[in-house]
Amino acid sequence: MTPECDTTNPGIDANDQKIVNLLYEGLNDASIARHLGVGHRTVQRKVQRLMELLEANGRVALGARAQELGLLGNTDTDH
Repeated sequence: MTPECDTTNPGIDANDQKIVNLLYEGLNDASIARHLGVGHRTVQRKVQRLMELLEANGRVALGARAQELGLLGNTDTDH
């Protein structure tokens, strides 16, 4: 995985966008981890960091905030 910085959303890289999109599609942490080839705890930590970064107090709020910022659908999730 090679993260590319998204200059419109500082601190959100391509891998973060993939995680947000996969969460929005309804995948759980374990499924996202398998899909991205990383550990389950890595996904949990990244989701927590994204919630803090985007000031979202939960996963639903994270999805809503990501949608507001135009983060959804910005990357190919290989489906």
